[in-house]
Amino acid sequence: MVRFQTKLQSWYRDNKRDLPWRRTKNPYKIWLSEVILQQTRVAQGTAYYEKFVFIYPTVSDLANASEQEVLNLWKGLGYYSRARNLHKTAKEVLHEYGGTFPKTYAELIKLSGVGPYTAAAISSFCFDEAQAVLDGNVFRVLSRIHDHATPINSTLGMKEFSALAKQHLNTQEPAEYNQAIMEFGALHCTPKKPKCESCPFRLECLAFTNETTEIRPQKIKKTKIKNRFFLYTVYTDRVAKRVYLKKRTGKDIWHNLFDFHLEEFPSKETLEKMLVGEVEREPVHKKHKLTHQTLFVTFLQKEMNKNKAIPEAMWSYSLEDLKNLPVPALHQKYIEDELAFLG
Repeated sequence: MVRFQTKLQSWYRDNKRDLPWRRTKNPYKIWLSEVILQQTRVAQGTAYYEKFVFIYPTVSDLANASEQEVLNLWKGLGYYSRARNLHKTAKEVLHEYGGTFPKTYAELIKLSGVGPYTAAAISSFCFDEAQAVLDGNVFRVLSRIHDHATPINSTLGMKEFSALAKQHLNTQEPAEYNQAIMEFGALHCTPKKPKCESCPFRLECLAFTNETTEIRPQKIKKTKIKNRFFLYTVYTDRVAKRVYLKKRTGKDIWHNLFDFHLEEFPSKETLEKMLVGEVEREPVHKKHKLTHQTLFVTFLQKEMNKNKAIPEAMWSYSLEDLKNLPVPALHQKYIEDELAFLG
């Protein structure tokens, strides 16, 4: 293990990226970067990290912001539950820990929205606690080094890979080691076209020897994707240069964001029947993929007039209002492309 650790950390010192959260041991900033980088590429996440740190320099600043302000700053990153959980955890740190993050894995894991990976990352990066991180990159490196076939998204896989991660951990330098193995997976031992020919572990890597690199790690087949069919009626007032939206309050996608008037249909055919005779403006059709859902969305503009009732719970907004309103990325794109009259 010592040889593996030495070679890995040597590779890291020569190849690591200069990322802003690597220049600090502030647990708030480390935690913030970890939440932002879930489901997000580093290039995109860096800009959001820097915005959050600038606007909310401490966890107390974030906790004291309104949820709408946090969601609006998050706009464009997607997976908005992350932003809501971010805000919730910040409040918890402020009110239950006096604005100071716990220092140990055992305490960090008690925080809402902090899982084993994030707790290990914070405790090792900030406080040098000997905790092994286990994210997608680490799963991939370990599964290839050992040619380990147990599915990583199974209960047994989590148990076995947790044990492997602990075995490999450099307990004397946990922060650098954890950063190194994640960086190695991100830059060298990549999901597709890994750099095997120049890999420092080529001779030890069992997946390379057994020619199984491309199928490691193994995963249990994904959950079936659900198709949903949405009709958004976009009520507008072109004279006043305003558009109507409402806040989503149900426990569904885009919770607490703002959207247009929504009707959901069981099939494409039933939605299309609803559109028969709707000739006010040509509908706009979009396909939007989420983790376990594919949305087939139709936007239909309707101009408000004295003969039309405003749908319940909807309010009109100007272009200036919309800049401070958290809306899904799909709606933001529609507003930019189709509602030019607002500007």
